Amino acid sequence: MSNALIYDDAGKPSIMVRIPKFRVSDVIPGGPDKIHSAFIVDGVEKDELFISKYQNIIVNERAYSLPFQEPAVNVTFDEAVAACELKGPGWHLMTNAEWAALALWSKKNGTLPRGNNDWGSNIDHPDEKGICFDDCKVLTGSGPDTWAHDHTRDGIFDLCGNVWEWCSGVRLLNGELQIVPDNNAARRTDRWETVTVDGKTLKYSETEGGLMLTTNKPKGSWNGCRFNALEADIDVPDILKELALYPVDDTITDYFWAGLKGERAALRGGNWYHGSYARSGFALYLGAPPSYASIYVGFRAAFVL
Repeated sequence: MSNALIYDDAGKPSIMVRIPKFRVSDVIPGGPDKIHSAFIVDGVEKDELFISKYQNIIVNERAYSLPFQEPAVNVTFDEAVAACELKGPGWHLMTNAEWAALALWSKKNGTLPRGNNDWGSNIDHPDEKGICFDDCKVLTGSGPDTWAHDHTRDGIFDLCGNVWEWCSGVRLLNGELQIVPDNNAARRTDRWETVTVDGKTLKYSETEGGLMLTTNKPKGSWNGCRFNALEADIDVPDILKELALYPVDDTITDYFWAGLKGERAALRGGNWYHGSYARSGFALYLGAPPSYASIYVGFRAAFVL
């Protein structure tokens, strides 16, 4: 991985990490031999994309990736999108496709990121700590190398824990799974397509006969489960694994939360108190409306031309 300073149209820099193009089969054993969706924008393959090295701050309404900062929180989905896009062409809120590409790459390479999931430290490695500024959150990039996606100082930090991060390109609408295809959410966040299997709409559901089920909770109480507890009554389409919406094997124990009523946008990574529920960067919360804002929620920008 290599780092780069990329300047926005206000002349201000962000520290970004270059991610070279790769195939799904490079990160999912037995996966399709196609370019990962994160590297396809409006039908054009991209040789590289750049991801904020750090959870973002906001200065003069624009998002920036800088070390040892207090990450921006209390932002809605639309506010996060605006802070990224205001920086100029190519800038956008990190998409779910990009997040999934990083998570799968880290898993394949044995460097699943650890992070602040236990009030300033890591629940599995309590000796690993960041610089805690409010008894719960840590300054961006202040943790050890294992808190980066490649376990080096050149990597992307805090994808696991600290604060949840808005991601564009995937949502639930009354339980129905919808995506913006490929990485087109890097350009437009509202071109939704329903995921279907054999002509049937794909839903996350607790009810008998749903296309995707979880079976270990009493009926009426399900709002999610660990990734390795997700079950399906269909052949799961490859795209769900490619987008880290369904597990590629049974080793991912991060939690998947879902809201089955109304519009629910995507938050990824977990926060400072989720412990084993946010252990490796796969955690996904599809339970918040886009208007949600809290001290638990931040974001990061990405860049692709």
